[in-house]
Amino acid sequence: MEVNIFQVDAFTKEPFGGNPAGVVTNSKGISEDQMQKIANEMNLSETAFVRQLDDCYFKIRYFTPLCEVDLCGHATIAAVHTLANKGYIRPIEKGSKIVTIETGVGPLKVEIYFEKFSPVNIIMDQDKPRSVGLVEDTKELLECFGLQSEDIGVGDEKLAPEMISTGLPDIMLPVRSKERLLEMNVDFCRLRELSIKLGVTGVHAFYIENGEEIAHARNFGPAVGINEEAATGTANGALIYYLKKNGILEGNSLVVYQGESMNRRSIINCYIEGTENNYSVRVGGSATIVMEGIIKF
Repeated sequence: MEVNIFQVDAFTKEPFGGNPAGVVTNSKGISEDQMQKIANEMNLSETAFVRQLDDCYFKIRYFTPLCEVDLCGHATIAAVHTLANKGYIRPIEKGSKIVTIETGVGPLKVEIYFEKFSPVNIIMDQDKPRSVGLVEDTKELLECFGLQSEDIGVGDEKLAPEMISTGLPDIMLPVRSKERLLEMNVDFCRLRELSIKLGVTGVHAFYIENGEEIAHARNFGPAVGINEEAATGTANGALIYYLKKNGILEGNSLVVYQGESMNRRSIINCYIEGTENNYSVRVGGSATIVMEGIIKF
């Protein structure tokens, strides 16, 4: 069997930046076991397997090298960019077009912005944001990162780490200083055990000046086979909700820089609308195809 496969850098306009994802544009006839093997072979944080159900309706499954996950933001951006770039989604000269993707968390809308018939920006809905709960015992969590309790918070605010989900649950971990964030020495074995125990995908550590709409983030998911990821759509969707519900973010948008410690700078644009208990979150950015070919199996 032969299928077309792409490697796409998401949340960047430049090759070798952002977060790379694998994209199989036509997964019809590929078994779940074969999907997992292809994801293992690609050895990227996620590989997206797309099946076109209608002109503007697609089913996407996401696999890490270790397992399947319900949703992946950067792989969605990568997949939809590829579908639009390669004509699976008919392009328009200028303006936006909305498609629907069926995921493990249900159907989500994705808006594609075109210029000169090329996709230049993609913004996806997230699952309804929700708090899974506070991390009651932070001692073990902080020990995974070599942090002290005084390192945690935003400006003068003492914020507790909290498990938030917009599709996948992650622990939001506010770090008071950018230097401390970038210099953290992570115990991945211990973090994997803690993540499994708490039932989360991983930890999203971030730094933000109180009142600003720019954040710097690092994401760690050893429980799903990803020690660190250069861009995470769902975790940054959770981040803007966490900041909004805790009164840190005054506006309705947030720009997150991620991957700086990996030399793969990503730019993730996050948006939140609504009121308390009825927020909706969107996350978006650019993408670029860096490799395409055929995988034989």
